[in-house]
Amino acid sequence: MDTSKRSGFRRACYRQLEPSAWPGNGLSPVNKVICLLIVAASVVAIAETETSLHGFAVTAFFVLELFFTLVFTTEYVLRLIAVGENPKYAGFGGRIRYVFSFWAILDLLAILPFIVSLGSYNTVLLRVLRLVRILRLARLGRLTKAWDALSEAVWLRRLELTITTGAAGFALLMSSSLLYIAEASTQPETFGSIPRAFWWSVATLTTVGYGDVTPVTSLGRVFAGMTAIAGIGLVAMPAGILAAAFTDAFQRRARNTSEEDP
Repeated sequence: MDTSKRSGFRRACYRQLEPSAWPGNGLSPVNKVICLLIVAASVVAIAETETSLHGFAVTAFFVLELFFTLVFTTEYVLRLIAVGENPKYAGFGGRIRYVFSFWAILDLLAILPFIVSLGSYNTVLLRVLRLVRILRLARLGRLTKAWDALSEAVWLRRLELTITTGAAGFALLMSSSLLYIAEASTQPETFGSIPRAFWWSVATLTTVGYGDVTPVTSLGRVFAGMTAIAGIGLVAMPAGILAAAFTDAFQRRARNTSEEDP
């Protein structure tokens, strides 16, 4: 293949694989197929954790995973070839930078579990590798603009989110300390130290309320009520901040799109 043909092939791959390079609306046909395969591969990985299904169709699961691995390996190689069209990753050094970029590492993690798990009988390792296979769904983030909006929203509200995170941490520490004071002598197994009381504080402040650990003293119940009420606000604050940030981000993108259209 001469230089012009190689260059044309690389440009064609780049247009198909890089969402921002596709001239049409939405995703390219190749990226649409990749999205479907990512979802299918994740569904297969989830189904395989059911022992009755896995035992019934061991060969089918193996063949499917082999197929997905071959497809994603081919995609990874083609992305490595095509990324040279981006000036940021041009040349050998640019490709090395790309290999260690976030999305490239995620692409690599999509194909490694099958290779690493061949011949492995370590159940803990197999469970970890199956989890990594399910995390292939995260690769859909590079194929949607919603991920960019999410990142932008979190970054623009980083100060507010940091403050609410600090407030939540302080509230957890205070509620754990108060319950330790009130309940340690009565329930030493669950409230005998601040770290032990921390589990109860997490469950209460997040409004989960498992009910496996509960205060029994009057003072402990007063502190528990205060903690539960505080938890409503602590959960609502970051939710409100992120909701406003997402709205601003999508509105800003909509304005930019309308300005670019003739």
